[in-house]
Amino acid sequence: MASGTALVYDEEMTRYKLLWVDPTCKIEVPERLTVSYAALQQHGLAQRCVPLPVREATDQDILLAHSEEYLEAVKTTPHLSLEELMTFTQQYGDVYFHPNIYHCAKLAVGATLQLVDSVMTAQVRNGVALVRPPGHHSQRSEANGFCIFNNVAIATLYAQKRHNVKRVLIVDWDIHHGQGLQYCFEEDPSVLYFSWHRYQHQRFWPNLRDSDFDCVGKARGAGFNVNLPWNKVGMDNSDYLSAFFHVLLPVAYEFCPELVLVSAGFDSAIGDPEGHMRATPDVFAHLTHLLMPLAGGKLCAILEGGYNLTSLAQSVCQTVQTLLGDPAPRPGGLTGPCESALESVQCVRAAHRQYWACFKHTVGLIVEPSTKLCKQEEEEDQGAEEEAQWQEPPPRPNPPIRTAAVVPPGARLPDSCSRETGSLSQGAEEALRNMDPAGLVEGLLPSLGNVFTLVDKIVTKKVRNGLALVPDVPSAVSCVVQKVLASGTDRVLLVFLGEGEVPVEVSDDGRVLVLQICTREVEKRKSQYHVPVCLEKTGRIASAFIHAVLSLVLPVGYGFNPGLVLLALGGGGGGVVGVEQWAQLTALLQGLAQGQTLALLQQESGEEILTATVSSLLGGLTPSLGPLGALDPLEVQEVETQRHRLQDKWGLLRTAARSSSAEGQRQPPI
Repeated sequence: MASGTALVYDEEMTRYKLLWVDPTCKIEVPERLTVSYAALQQHGLAQRCVPLPVREATDQDILLAHSEEYLEAVKTTPHLSLEELMTFTQQYGDVYFHPNIYHCAKLAVGATLQLVDSVMTAQVRNGVALVRPPGHHSQRSEANGFCIFNNVAIATLYAQKRHNVKRVLIVDWDIHHGQGLQYCFEEDPSVLYFSWHRYQHQRFWPNLRDSDFDCVGKARGAGFNVNLPWNKVGMDNSDYLSAFFHVLLPVAYEFCPELVLVSAGFDSAIGDPEGHMRATPDVFAHLTHLLMPLAGGKLCAILEGGYNLTSLAQSVCQTVQTLLGDPAPRPGGLTGPCESALESVQCVRAAHRQYWACFKHTVGLIVEPSTKLCKQEEEEDQGAEEEAQWQEPPPRPNPPIRTAAVVPPGARLPDSCSRETGSLSQGAEEALRNMDPAGLVEGLLPSLGNVFTLVDKIVTKKVRNGLALVPDVPSAVSCVVQKVLASGTDRVLLVFLGEGEVPVEVSDDGRVLVLQICTREVEKRKSQYHVPVCLEKTGRIASAFIHAVLSLVLPVGYGFNPGLVLLALGGGGGGVVGVEQWAQLTALLQGLAQGQTLALLQQESGEEILTATVSSLLGGLTPSLGPLGALDPLEVQEVETQRHRLQDKWGLLRTAARSSSAEGQRQPPI
């Protein structure tokens, strides 16, 4: 199994800069690389990565995405005088040349290809390439937007040619539209390109009609180009997560990539002079985490933009730390997305409804071109232009033991998974004394001691997560919830897969939220914090289950912001979900509660489900679901019914704007 995170960096790529006065290009400076790498070293992250050497790209590499005439023209730049460089530059837009930029551009491409090679040959699991110049604006015969060669486009074509990759997902979270990537792949159904970008009804650079939501690709590539335009500034963490939950991830899971390439531009972070957005650096920990279960974990992040040196360095660190497997910070303070963001999400889903099953049966979708200038509140733009302030991301504590398990002596576990067989902690003893043996299933009480000890170690951050095989899951769930709440944990998210009554008291005090996924209708909801979702057994359970997880479980879970996640595969749970779906759920939910997760399985659970659970908790490769098929309209309706019922309380569930007159308004904090 591939492990480790690669880091590709070479100081040589800092050895070019703007040699004349240009207000547009002055923000693209060598310090963008040096501060990012210094921050990784300062936080001990660079030392934990696998360093990869940098090589120059060959002509063959570059010609995968660029014309020979353009390459030959760029080759002349090292020999040009300053005046000739200025003249050469004028034929392109928002870019500059330097005698050393051709060399650096070849290194940027070569570094990206080194990373792809290492990931695809399983030398490492994932990685980051800190490169300069960036690439996503560069086109076949044109430099553009600080970009000389299109690093990610070349890497995509290289992966297809060299490693026989059939499906590549490109996630472009830079704040500018990567039109070079769009133009390269707009007729290619083997490449799914997603870009969000500041657009403002075509008033923000690169000011292209092709950047709008209804530009979905051409010919056989129709539907494989997903543009999500931000039509105002000030988008925050809620807006970014909403775009992932309701646009990118549903399509990505249906597409089932074999490689994920991230055009990682951090000008979409707070404080950037280009983006003017309000997403804090820690959101990139969550965006990265949500992408990691795809493609068996094969993810390469390649630096694009980012011009506030403080938020850039912090965002790079958050991304790398997540790739290394550290727990993500708790996503506190989330609100519902703003109306402008919802309008964009709504329009994208409508434009792609005919191409993707995940949108086919949704209702209430409208299409209005973003180029239709809508009235914007002046104070919104003025407020966003004010100097942004934010706190440095908090430390991300990494317990000394990642995963511990309470299992029978004969059960096989990986060496990296600790076996919990120690003596009872004082807290566990007290909790057991308070239990009513008469109300417990026979044989449960002896196993609860080790389970409670494991809970104590998780809540005190001695162990990050764990699992337990118990004689009766519902009874164990009831006892563990009581124990966790008594231990001082503020909120518990219980995701219960199984039939019948939920085994805990769910009150309206908001300390326990139960998301129940089952195949038979639940007779009665216990409270507003009990969310049952009934998925019929149609033979398309993988599609329906993932649809429910992405559209309902994750948005509610992130809004609830639990202190611990309890996963329970209860009676009949095997009919709700297969091993692969369970593993995906386990992996995705570890983005919550700083990774503090406890999975409870029935004692007679097979070795396959036990192995998959342990692997997901340990951060191992998540098994692919394969390309997802059609969704049953009745199951979509069930999820949609619950989403509509709950969206006023959990704003991240919303996928449509209330009205254009509500522009800029936000839901109250959740």
